[in-house]
Amino acid sequence: MQAILALEDGRIFRGEGHGAKGECYGEVVFNTSLTGYQEIFTDPSYAGQIVVLTNPQIGNYGTNLADNEANRPYIEGLVTREFSPISSNWRSQQVADEYLERFQVPVISDIDTRALVRHLREHGVMRGVISSIETDVAKLVEKARSIPKVDGTDLAKVVSTKGRYEWDDASDPLRPDAPATGDPASKLHVVAYDYGIKKNILSMLARENCRVTVVPAETAAEDVLALNPDGVFLSNGPGDPEPLNYAQENIRKIAGKAPLFGICLGHQLIGLALGGKTYKLKFGHHGGNHPVKQLSTGKVEITSQNHNYAVDPDSLNGNDVDLTHINLNDQTLEGLRHRSMPLLSVQYHPEASPGPHDSNYLFKDFRKMMDEWKK
Repeated sequence: MQAILALEDGRIFRGEGHGAKGECYGEVVFNTSLTGYQEIFTDPSYAGQIVVLTNPQIGNYGTNLADNEANRPYIEGLVTREFSPISSNWRSQQVADEYLERFQVPVISDIDTRALVRHLREHGVMRGVISSIETDVAKLVEKARSIPKVDGTDLAKVVSTKGRYEWDDASDPLRPDAPATGDPASKLHVVAYDYGIKKNILSMLARENCRVTVVPAETAAEDVLALNPDGVFLSNGPGDPEPLNYAQENIRKIAGKAPLFGICLGHQLIGLALGGKTYKLKFGHHGGNHPVKQLSTGKVEITSQNHNYAVDPDSLNGNDVDLTHINLNDQTLEGLRHRSMPLLSVQYHPEASPGPHDSNYLFKDFRKMMDEWKK
């Protein structure tokens, strides 16, 4: 079937439609990862977004249950150069086309994704529509312009779990015999706020010999502390961090009473809770190849990233906060640590999924911080 991608500035791309027939709406962003498209599909941080994948061949190794980061895809739609109708991998359980159709996710392929990405880099992310049912481009452009903006919208409580649950699964589907790396003599209890949490984050915490209790995004700090956690984790998630006033207030109440570790949206919320400010990037960081420098050692990590907002380092109190990591592409803040309280956070994804493993040590740092706090 034929499909059209229409951007709010009037730019039109025509291609082939796959997945679900119909329309989808969202903020159009691009991801530069070479592999791991299923993890991208199912990352809740992509709620409200249409994702352009710069790798020209997508779908060629199919999909399987083990690679899901959530129970369903969260992308609003997919844009790609080539979309394979078959899968060639022994792990594949369903072709990507059927998988996305099952969850009613529209796909457009056979467009010039290089031209589209250059357009987004030059003009910034913008709202868009994918349609396989409407041929009037003027109507589609008007629909794109009428989509509510992500700025100022709380998407975390939309994707968050509705109830508390326990996670104790430390298994790695690619290394089923790999042992847990945490201290086997001391099992710690981590309470994880779900703002859009990925399954591999939970598994990485479990591999550090942690029992994890996952709670909804709006859970009160008093209820979290009543669970007697050895540490509190603040997850990744979609959208603008500023509207999450409840999360910022909870972080302020927990800080100093339990160790805190934040990733991505969790990092931004920590920055706001400490009195800092956030701002929106022109086209965000989405990919598995972003260089980040660890300021204390000079070591450079290749990292997995997925965010449209960043913490302004100049807005933080230098007497309270150490800046720990910086992005070498654009000098944005990638990590911080509090000087007097057990608190650390990073903007990127040390659990990868997909991506490099250079930053796995951060889960060990969190484990060490909890062990020292407990002593």
